Amino acid sequence: MFSRDNWKEIFETIQKNKLRTFLSGFTVALGILIFVVLYGFGNGLINTFDEFFKDDATNTFFIFPGRTSKPYRGYKSKRRIEFDNTDVTDIEKNFVMFTQYISPRMGRSGLVKYRDKSNNYITRGVSESYQFAEKTIMMKGRYLNKTDIKARTKYAVIGRLVEKDLFEGEPSIGKYIDISGSAFKVIGVFQDDAGDNEERRIYIPYTTRQLIEGTDKVNQIVLGFKPEIGYTGAMAFQRSLDKFIRSKKFIDPEDQNGLFIRNIADQLKQNQQFARVLQLIVSIVAFGTIIAGIIGISNIMVFVVKERTKELGIRKALGATPRSVIGTILLESIFITTISGFVGMMIGVGLLSSLGEKLTDYFITDPFINMGTAIFATITLIVFGAIAGYIPARRAARIKPIVALRDE
Repeated sequence: MFSRDNWKEIFETIQKNKLRTFLSGFTVALGILIFVVLYGFGNGLINTFDEFFKDDATNTFFIFPGRTSKPYRGYKSKRRIEFDNTDVTDIEKNFVMFTQYISPRMGRSGLVKYRDKSNNYITRGVSESYQFAEKTIMMKGRYLNKTDIKARTKYAVIGRLVEKDLFEGEPSIGKYIDISGSAFKVIGVFQDDAGDNEERRIYIPYTTRQLIEGTDKVNQIVLGFKPEIGYTGAMAFQRSLDKFIRSKKFIDPEDQNGLFIRNIADQLKQNQQFARVLQLIVSIVAFGTIIAGIIGISNIMVFVVKERTKELGIRKALGATPRSVIGTILLESIFITTISGFVGMMIGVGLLSSLGEKLTDYFITDPFINMGTAIFATITLIVFGAIAGYIPARRAARIKPIVALRDE
């Protein structure tokens, strides 16, 4: 079956039937190529969701006040809910077993100037622990600390692009910038993996922002829960926290507009599950292309055997055994399928590698396929390609020589 004469005959057959060989190989290569690319796109979708949440810590709640839509305990509907410093203190005191850090957040947009340079930026009044929520990376200087919050210092931590816009290469640490009419000393420069928007922000102590505005109100509350409580514990904590705040602020338990808690861990899990469902659907479609390739190979092999019926009859008349007839056809089928399959696989892997972040606009980031998966799919197609070749070859081996010689 694996003799030199068999291989010589296979190559001669391929040489004589270039179009047929090309069509067989193209069907196989295309099936594997499509499978690899589609499966890689599925992984790219998961990467996109992971990338979206990479900027923020996943053990975080963002708590937003709203406007009630239902009357409750004597309070009318359409009442605006407001948070203040006592809410932050009460949450921290009542949930100390679950809370890792907590920070108010007060966002303002305004003109920021340094000498003759100016631009509009978002300034966030936060506490020192907000750095953990945003995963802020310090490039120069330092972040805000507890002393800054307590002393209500006029210190600012600016984003990398704020420094680039206003200082144009000049050192920024220790310099003063004008934020909406108040002078703040730059004590640090940060970068953020989320990109340009985040790096055009400025952080100042929330207590300083309250001092300037003459208030004790806060816009939102950012809370980090202890990671060891896990996903189930985080969901239970969210329900307890929601109930506590609603009770404190007199919000109807069924009023969805009065209070909103954004649970990053829950959002991440839901989006990952959605991405994996999409990947499963894509994988099923991709596997369908392999099935189509197998059917294509089977049809071609049936035609090949039919075309060579008289030749096979002559072989049997000259003493060829059924085993040698099957072996010749099967070896040709496996050879073409193997070469074409691995060519299609390598083209697919190379195509995914070249795409990188070119498809981010379509929510596909760094598409890839594990080489083990790609090789497994290729070997699967080779095995079924061999079966597709074996069935018509076995039928041909059973044909009597006299019948085969009469075939037109």
